[in-house]
Parts: sequence; C-alpha cells; structure tokens
Amino acid sequence: MSSIELTSSQKTILTALVNLHGESEGAIKGEDIADEVDRNTGTIRNQMQSLKALQLVEGVPGPKGGYKPTATAYNALDIQTLDEVAEVPLLRNGNSVEDTTVEQISLSSVHHPELCRAEIHVQGSLTDFHTDDTVRVGPTPLSDLVIEGQLDNKDDTNNILILKIQAMEASAENSTH
Repeated sequence: MSSIELTSSQKTILTALVNLHGESEGAIKGEDIADEVDRNTGTIRNQMQSLKALQLVEGVPGPKGGYKPTATAYNALDIQTLDEVAEVPLLRNGNSVEDTTVEQISLSSVHHPELCRAEIHVQGSLTDFHTDDTVRVGPTPLSDLVIEGQLDNKDDTNNILILKIQAMEASAENSTH
C-alpha cells in the first residue's frame, strides 16, 4: 500500500495519465488528460505541478512533450506493472474492449444472489462505459470464471466497474479440490 496520500482530484488525474500513457507510451498532453477527466486544462496544469513535486509525474518539454507517470505513480495508485500479464477478456455490449486490462475481480454479497455485485478493477479508460451497459469479464486464466452483468456504476477515481451480476460460471474441469 502506498504511503502517499492523494486527493480525489489528484488520484483521478494521475489515473487518467497512467491509462492514457498505457495506450500511447509517449508523453501525454494536458489537453488530453483534461478531456479524459472532463476538467479545465488550467486545473490539469496546476495539479501536475503538485504531482511533479510528489515525484509522481515528470514533464517532457518540446512540441511532442507533455507528462509521463513515474514508477512512483504506479506504486501510489497500487498498480502492479507485470512483464507478462494474463489476458482476461472484457466485453462491453458484446464488443471486445481494447487497451484495457482486468486487474482484479471482487465479489460482494454472494450470499444474497439478488444483491450480488462484482467490482472489476481495470487499467485503461472507463470513458466509454455507461450505466446499464452489458459487461462480460472472462474467462479468467485458472478457473475459467466468466461473469456477465449490467453496469450499475463506475468509480473513475479508482478505475472500477461495478456490475449487477446476471450470470456467473466457472469450468468444472479446471476446479481443484
């Protein structure tokens, strides 16, 4: 767990920077971050100054310049950078979602099936996800778990999709006893 305490605004902006950087690998312009988080570019510039002071962001000068997250930024957001990431398919309304990695799946209220929710922690932009979208996650690498549901809410600050689970199954062949 990170020891750097970020405000909600800082965390949202840093998460957007990390997501955009993951898609392009280059420096990210303040305007692109502003569009992603629906904020003013001046606000982004001000927040980037504080994030630079915390050594979470580095500025890249020049016409192709912008901002890049530092390794400390990934630690502050508790994002693990793995060389070899297991691919877990993510579909929105039947279409594969590119440039998004499923990091973790958490289940809540399993003993109340009518209230059962899944929190899908992802790396990547959540901009195209909207309430009531149909979301399918899986199969996961070890258990072939597949979860389907309706998007109930999303947490842009922490990059979490919250699903009302409609169906959930795992392959009986891969289960271990």
